[in-house]
Amino acid sequence: LFDDAQKLMKEIIANKSMYLKGVVGLFAANSTEDGEDVNIYQSEDDRENGEPCHKFCMLRQQSEKESDDPYLSQADFIAPAGYKDHLGMFAVSCFGCEELVAKYESEHDDYNKIMSQALADRFVEAFAEYLHRVIRTDMWGYAKDESLNEEDLLKIKYVGVRPAPGYPSQPDHTEKTTMWNAIKAKELAGITLSESLSMIPAASVSALVFAHPQSCYFAVGQVGKDQVQSYAERKNMELELAERWLSPILNYERD
Repeated sequence: LFDDAQKLMKEIIANKSMYLKGVVGLFAANSTEDGEDVNIYQSEDDRENGEPCHKFCMLRQQSEKESDDPYLSQADFIAPAGYKDHLGMFAVSCFGCEELVAKYESEHDDYNKIMSQALADRFVEAFAEYLHRVIRTDMWGYAKDESLNEEDLLKIKYVGVRPAPGYPSQPDHTEKTTMWNAIKAKELAGITLSESLSMIPAASVSALVFAHPQSCYFAVGQVGKDQVQSYAERKNMELELAERWLSPILNYERD
């Protein structure tokens, strides 16, 4: 299997039948006054004038804990107003896979069809890993002296995290639309969102980038109606719509 993947990968590289594209955004950022969301700004002047261009709404852990651990939200990893903090984000995709898949389908070659899809996923994950390192050490440069080998990278020994919208740390997929508007992922990289907010092409990765040394991956878990009501208000979203998007994590029955 490995040998077959290597052979196909060399063919893809030689034929340039797949290629990678992406877009990165680095924004001045501060948590909101209530500490629940994150405002981003186009410039330092906008930050000083209190004129955010977008707001990322976050969810907070709410299920009771038996320990003294804090109830985390991604907003906790961004400093409040008065501090010059930043928030990064990116969207990356592997293009060309659909055409290659169509070719193998026409040839009734299911093996290489599946292999192509698997390689596209690996390519874009590798691109995301590489891009995150460039952000840390160069673009943002908050970890200029980082020197990690491949094993340490895979063990996430670097500073900061890159959680994806719709995943456990922020399980609301609608926050992707805020990111897409902020970094113009469709206009600049051709990466679009479906009605269900899946990324197109399918081999795509998007993430917010946090630099806080104590930032970590976590699961929001179940949330109560009080938080969902507050969340819907902060997003200017109808409660019923917010409940629909958050239905897998609600700790109550919807009306």
